[in-house]
Amino acid sequence: MKKIGMLHGKERSFPEAFVQRVNSKNIKGIIAEPVQIDKVMQGEPTEYAVIFDRISQDVPFYRAYLKNAALCGTAVINNPFWWSADEKFFNNCLATKINVPVPKTVILPSRDLPTDTSAESFSNLAYPLDWDGIFQYIGFPAYMKPFAGGGWKSVYQLNNMDEFFEKHAETEQLVMMLQEEIKFDEYYRCYCIGGKYVRIMPYEPRNPHHLRYVADFKPSAERYKLMEDIVLRICNYLGYDFNTVELAIRDGVPYAIDFCNPAPDAEVTSVGQENFDWVVETAANFAIEKALAHVPGADNLTWGEYIKRSANKAKLY
Repeated sequence: MKKIGMLHGKERSFPEAFVQRVNSKNIKGIIAEPVQIDKVMQGEPTEYAVIFDRISQDVPFYRAYLKNAALCGTAVINNPFWWSADEKFFNNCLATKINVPVPKTVILPSRDLPTDTSAESFSNLAYPLDWDGIFQYIGFPAYMKPFAGGGWKSVYQLNNMDEFFEKHAETEQLVMMLQEEIKFDEYYRCYCIGGKYVRIMPYEPRNPHHLRYVADFKPSAERYKLMEDIVLRICNYLGYDFNTVELAIRDGVPYAIDFCNPAPDAEVTSVGQENFDWVVETAANFAIEKALAHVPGADNLTWGEYIKRSANKAKLY
C-alpha cells in the first residue's frame, strides 16, 4: 500500500478535498489521508510514500520531520531541503540568468541589529549605504517587502525617499527588498504543478481579497503561451512541484513579480470554484504519479535545474 499524506495547518477546504479526490479515484494500492505524527526518530522512515506539505514554512518541527522523511525515501511536495534554502531575492537573481523579466530589486540589511550581534559584526558593511545609488537604480514609486516572507506581511508601497526611511525604521530585524514598481495593464496568478501543469488565472490585486480572481481581461493565445513558458522555466529551475507565479504585464512584457510561493493560497473562497476544482484534480493526479513512481529508500525528491546543473559541473572536477 502506498500512502499519500496531507500535512496542513488550519487550512481545510483544499486538504480535505485533495484527500477525498485521491481516494475517489480508487487506484489500487493508493490511499490518501491527513498525516499523523506521534514520534520522530532519526533515520527512521515514515509510513508515507508521498507527503504533500502545506504548513512546514510556519512550523520548524514539521520541516525537520519532512527532511528526515525525505532522507528515508518519502517524496515530499515540495522538496524541504530546497524550500529551506530558497528565498525571494535569490529567485529574482536567478530570473536574471534565465531570461525572465523581473523588477529592479536590491536587498537591504536589517534596520536593527540581529539578536546576538553588535556593530563589530558588520565590519564588512559600508555605512552609510549608497542610498543615492540605490534610489536612482530602483526609482519611485517602489515596493519594500521581506526578502523571505510570504503573503502581504510587512509590504510597503513607497513614493519617495522620506517614506522609505520612515517605513524602513518600522521593519526592525527583517531583511527587506526594495523593488521597482511595475505599473501593469494586466496581472495574472499562475499555478504550476509537477513542473508541467499550468493554470493561468486573471488576477486583480487591487480588488478586495475575495474579488481578486474576478477580472475583466484575459490573455491572447500568444501571450498565454509566453506566460506559460515563463512559469515552466521558473518552476523547473527552482524545482518546485507546487508553486504559484505572479506575472504583471507592462507594455506587453510579463514581469515575474512573486514566484516563491510553495504553499500558495488554494482556499475555495479565495480562488473560486473553477480554479479550486482544477487545483484539487491536478494536485491529486500528480501526487498519485509520485506515489506510483516511488522507490522505497531512494531519493524521491524533485530537484531543480539550478541544483542539478551545479551538481553536474561539480562532477567534472
